[in-house]
Amino acid sequence: MEVEKMDENEWKYHGEGNQSLVVSHCQRCVVLRFLKSPPNQNKTREEILHHLQNIVDFGKHVMKQFFGENYVYHGEIIQLPLDFVRQLCLKIQPERPECRCDKDMDTLSGYAMCLPNLTRPQTFRFAEHRPILCIEIKPKCGFIPFSSHVSQEIKHKVCRYCMHQHLKVANGKWKRPSKYCPLDLFSGNKQRMHFALKSLLQEAQNNLKIFKNGELIYGCKDDQDCVSDWNELARHLKPFFFPSNGLVSGPHCTRTIVKELIHVITMALLSSTDTCRAGHMKTVPISQGRSYCEASAFNKELVRNGKHKLESSGLPRGCLLYKTLQAQMLDMLDIEGLYPLYSRVEQYLEEFPEERSTLQIDGPYNEAFYEKLLDLSLEDDGTVAFALTKVQQYRIAMTAKDCSIMIALSPCLQDECSEHRPVVLTSKSRFTFSVSVLDLDLKPYESIPHQYKLDGEIVNYYLKNVQAKEDPVMSNLFKENEDCTLVLHKV
Repeated sequence: MEVEKMDENEWKYHGEGNQSLVVSHCQRCVVLRFLKSPPNQNKTREEILHHLQNIVDFGKHVMKQFFGENYVYHGEIIQLPLDFVRQLCLKIQPERPECRCDKDMDTLSGYAMCLPNLTRPQTFRFAEHRPILCIEIKPKCGFIPFSSHVSQEIKHKVCRYCMHQHLKVANGKWKRPSKYCPLDLFSGNKQRMHFALKSLLQEAQNNLKIFKNGELIYGCKDDQDCVSDWNELARHLKPFFFPSNGLVSGPHCTRTIVKELIHVITMALLSSTDTCRAGHMKTVPISQGRSYCEASAFNKELVRNGKHKLESSGLPRGCLLYKTLQAQMLDMLDIEGLYPLYSRVEQYLEEFPEERSTLQIDGPYNEAFYEKLLDLSLEDDGTVAFALTKVQQYRIAMTAKDCSIMIALSPCLQDECSEHRPVVLTSKSRFTFSVSVLDLDLKPYESIPHQYKLDGEIVNYYLKNVQAKEDPVMSNLFKENEDCTLVLHKV
């Protein structure tokens, strides 16, 4: 990639997370990712390079083993002219949300990660003039904790996402709780999946974004109140789903287009576009936990309609949702069972701080690191080795719980479709598509105490302010289905 020959005006602000900032090129299907740091706390060039190399290696040697070759794009590290980086920083600074400006983009090292732009299809070459639609979904945790270490029974009935919604609203992060429940999306049941996706579209928060030709057209730019304007969304999507423009406008048109969109997303999520096996990772044994959440709006609607049986069709083994769930379920102990093991590792490091590199807590994330993740035993022998393995598996699970799934769609004609291009059909259109996953940075080891504290806050707030006010009728929800289990198979 010859960055020297590219005008910085061809790049635009794409988004950012806690540790990095991303810009995308207007003409080429690439993005650059730069590290960020608080003012006056800039890292050295060597530290920046080491950090970026760890991100690349983790994606290449670890996450590809879970998700498969065709779903993970780990990128590569490139070195850029410093003048180019400074000019780029000046250009995008006005576009950054104010709440993100507490950290500065790295303009001193010249290092960045070069990645494909996943808002565009990745599995085949396509004509540049074709319009591109991309849906980004952050599905969150798709299972109920099944660990015996869980101290509050409510955690065996209501998923963390649904409980956390109430605390976020109370803290002012969102104005309204979402009806979305991750367990509905991960159920594999199309009716439940449709309800989950419709709920995301109604209250996107930062769990759903829609891009048209790389431009965000729907969803939050940052942590703020989102206005769900389905009519405006339908105006953008109408040429994709009804290219002949034969559908009349109005509420019926909007509902029809949203329904078509949900159908396409569902079919793409259930597809298997990765023909290779996702490494040799043993999968988590059959869970004794539930495959449904008692707080799900879908479930409550069943009860209101006099129905009590909840269907869970299960996910196709090759689809990305299935692989995501497998990685998430490496959290076999729950944070309550994990935290004492983290404390054991911490105590060991206090006595032998020089062992931190030997334990590979901060990398390198190579084949040896991956091999240590293969032990799924839950028999604690009291060793630091056992504790560290569970801690590292938990970090992988947390990464999978916070990843994003990208579904890129491009309209195609019937004579252009082939067996090498995955295709999804609607009533009036057909799309070639690709599904990929991003936001796969390993969650920090140091974040575990925060997760432990947050878990307690979420549960305590829900018990005190939500469950106590619930309709007593809802407490009988699904009594006929107490034998539901979440079954995992080998990938």
